[in-house]
Amino acid sequence: MPEVEDLDLATFGQRLRHYRRARGLTLAELGERVGRAPSALSALENGRREPKLSLLRALADALAVTTQELLARQPPNRRAELEIAVAKAAESPLLRQLELPPLTLSKRVGTDVLEHVAALYAELERRDAMRVATPEEARQANTELRQAMRERGNYFADIEKAATRTLEQVGHTGGAMSQAMLRTILAAHGFMLHYAEDLPWSVRSIADLRHRRIYVRRAPMGMHTAATIVLQTLGHVVLGHARPERYFDFLRQRVEANYFAAAVLVPEHAAVAHLRQAKQDRDLAPEDLRDLFNVSYEMACHRFTNLVTEHLGVVCHFVRNDERGIIYKAYENDGLAFPTDPLGAIEGQRMCRNWAGRQVFTTTDPSAIYYQYTDTPSGTHFCVSHVDPGRERDFAITVGVPYVESQWFRGQDTANRATSRCPDPACCRRPPADLAQRWQHASWPSARAPSHVLATLPPGSFPGVDDTEVYAFLEHHTGGAEPVE
Repeated sequence: MPEVEDLDLATFGQRLRHYRRARGLTLAELGERVGRAPSALSALENGRREPKLSLLRALADALAVTTQELLARQPPNRRAELEIAVAKAAESPLLRQLELPPLTLSKRVGTDVLEHVAALYAELERRDAMRVATPEEARQANTELRQAMRERGNYFADIEKAATRTLEQVGHTGGAMSQAMLRTILAAHGFMLHYAEDLPWSVRSIADLRHRRIYVRRAPMGMHTAATIVLQTLGHVVLGHARPERYFDFLRQRVEANYFAAAVLVPEHAAVAHLRQAKQDRDLAPEDLRDLFNVSYEMACHRFTNLVTEHLGVVCHFVRNDERGIIYKAYENDGLAFPTDPLGAIEGQRMCRNWAGRQVFTTTDPSAIYYQYTDTPSGTHFCVSHVDPGRERDFAITVGVPYVESQWFRGQDTANRATSRCPDPACCRRPPADLAQRWQHASWPSARAPSHVLATLPPGSFPGVDDTEVYAFLEHHTGGAEPVE
């Protein structure tokens, strides 16, 4: 039985009113049975007062129900659910700012009217929460997610199980994912694959839930091949994602869908078997997952971090940065101190010039695997870096571990070594004194403004997605047809 202290008073009040009316009792008649004034019972029904345990038992006896039935957390019917939603929305700061008069929810207000009001309130709240998705909000959400990933070693057991079930349905045990197998997986979930080169610019894919189609382009998008994007889209369905209400929800769902795709393309059982043998041979290498499962190097490194802590007990970190050292993605559970802003966000910060992710750009062949030991204030780390070419810019992908774990890795015998004293400005941020003295008053650079950092995301059901273009695309490709039953 729920504790009285944990009651949702609005739901309790609706249930009390429902049972009173079902018994044909007025407030006065029920008050006589339990020894309370009608005004006191009215306060209970309107969610303004919490019942004592003794009164709760008396009410249950008077209404011929159990206390569990009175305390149930579900509204008694759809109208009660709507009344609760409208009443709670009216208390939100957003609606209070509008200074609207109170909405009286009498029996004369039709249920259809309540449906409209509740839907409008919910949409107003959603748009207010997601209308801009400012860079500050995005960084805060990323920081929350990274903390959650660190706490679980970047391993999501429930998503691994969902991916395993998906693979077992079609009998796929490992190896590169063929186009035929991809279509078989989609068919097992009731979807068909459609390639569309006119996909709106703001999306990587569209799932038509009415006609059970998934639309993607044929051309890869960086680490995102068509198969990867299809499986990410399917992941939202398999994992039961609802439309995100906050920017944090949007990012969390994206992380989970990406994880699902990686877990299907690089199955846990086959990958762990290889990694365990490689550790035993002291030959661990993230690139092996790329070669064994025909995925991008970045996905292989992501998958490596998913599995090595959980199954091999190896803590690690991951970084994706450009040639300037700007961090786009990062994760750690090995104690490496990333540069952060005052909010604790890593994304958009510039890493030390001496870290492997920047040093790899200075080598004669950045596309080759680069190994380096880096002494930092938080300890020495062994890092494996590789430059992934992109359509607009190249990115370095780095996986690193504490020095003690380097014994298990390929490349552990490298002679490449660097020292980083960051965040000490004298390490690499402050120019040498002689250069500063000669040029600080004799130069005026014209900065290239990072306008993308200042831009807000277009409002829509999903941040950054143009709903109008998406719906127009679906209308064009389906001709407005209803699904065939």
